[in-house]
Amino acid sequence: MSKKKVVVIGSGFAGLSAATHLADQGYDVNLLEKNNTPGGRARKFEAEGFVFDMGPSWYWMPDVFEDYFAHFGKKPSDYYNLIRLDPSYTVIYGENDFIDIPADLGEFRALLETIEPGVGPKFDEFLKQSAYKYEVGIKDLVNRPSRSLLEFASLSLLKDIMKMDVFQSMSKHVRKYFTEDKIIRLMEFPVLFLGETAENIPALYSLMNYADIALGTWYPDGGMHKIIEGMVSLAEEKGVKFHFGAEVISMKMEDGHVVAVNTKDGRNFNSDIVIAGADYHHVDQHIIEPKYRSYNPEYWNTRVMAPGSLLFYLGVNKKLPNLNHHNLFFDEPLGPHADAIYTNPRWPEKPLFYASVPSKTDASVAPEGKENLFLLIPLAPDLDDSEEMREKYYHMIMDRLERLTGEEIRSHVVYKRSYAHRDFKQDYHAFKGNAYGLANTLYQTAILKPSLKSKKIDNLYYTGQLTVPGPGVPPSLISGRVVAKEVIKENNL
Repeated sequence: MSKKKVVVIGSGFAGLSAATHLADQGYDVNLLEKNNTPGGRARKFEAEGFVFDMGPSWYWMPDVFEDYFAHFGKKPSDYYNLIRLDPSYTVIYGENDFIDIPADLGEFRALLETIEPGVGPKFDEFLKQSAYKYEVGIKDLVNRPSRSLLEFASLSLLKDIMKMDVFQSMSKHVRKYFTEDKIIRLMEFPVLFLGETAENIPALYSLMNYADIALGTWYPDGGMHKIIEGMVSLAEEKGVKFHFGAEVISMKMEDGHVVAVNTKDGRNFNSDIVIAGADYHHVDQHIIEPKYRSYNPEYWNTRVMAPGSLLFYLGVNKKLPNLNHHNLFFDEPLGPHADAIYTNPRWPEKPLFYASVPSKTDASVAPEGKENLFLLIPLAPDLDDSEEMREKYYHMIMDRLERLTGEEIRSHVVYKRSYAHRDFKQDYHAFKGNAYGLANTLYQTAILKPSLKSKKIDNLYYTGQLTVPGPGVPPSLISGRVVAKEVIKENNL
């Protein structure tokens, strides 16, 4: 018997994960990637001696990566060396108001006590709850395909879900334990990765605080793309065949079944099973014939998207002693910026932003004596993204960066590249130019997300940040495993 042929579209974390799990089980897997290098948003590029990670820069939830590689009898250390960052990151609240977040849990608790005396026991209870949510959420809930309510029907699981504050907002939950604004902002920060404000994210996601505080912030030596290199190496070892510059433009259908996937350069790949790790909206609305689409345009236009991003990749010809590896600039209030992202979409007046200097940890990403500087501003999706606006915001945040750090930086920038909505659309067909996928609001959780299986095509599945379990690197790894299990269950060899 010939092996069943699987075509995976997209080589981001989810696509790589799905492809490797299926190849490991004996499927014949072809992975098609639009771009010329693997990784999707986690690609890298090099310029003038600098090595830039294009997307993800935070390595959280190390246990998820360990579980991924362990499934194949491997360890992350077989592919890359992990460094625990200490401080985990720095929060800048204003001039001369910097707080380094220590990696040690006891030191972190002591730090909170200096901000809000007597808060220690409340913090202990908050973290205990966060740990419980992490255990149930990451070890159980995110591994469910969310195709039926019956998956969640066990009494013990329903009890767990009720204890996880699904119907309370993160904002209210945090304020039950803390009163000082600095601590509240610190505890609400991780949900920014989930694509909504703390008022609209379920308190279930305080599990992110456990990931942040207890599990720590790490860095794969050489850059985040080292994870991709490791995953590609493992995939090839399992027999996955990679095809780059292979943008999928159509699918050949027979009786509600995809029999071949066609690429822009004229190649055709026969398929028994197709897994789309590319942008779900693009596949559903632009690659599939209208009669086979799972959702209509109105459905997509009413989805709440996580933010877009304006990114700057900068090479600086001097050292920057007043910045750490990760730096969060909270020197302006979050409310008006959040309003500009979620409520009244527009370019924000005074945006919060993030600065990463990986060369603080890793000498290989910048020439000697220089720094690799990555800047990110979260923005509403689908904004009019012009060069003039990019330049305006570059100088806006550079003014603050220079003032708050006491460093002259702009005149020392020897390499500069910007990246925003139209680049996300061009490179990834990202719906509305989003950077992070679908927001994890209550009404877009589990079975309320776009389904991981097509409603009208019997052998088309989806994986990645627009389906379960949601946005982020660890969830994308899990998404690939979840969809692979569904494929195996429904398409036995």
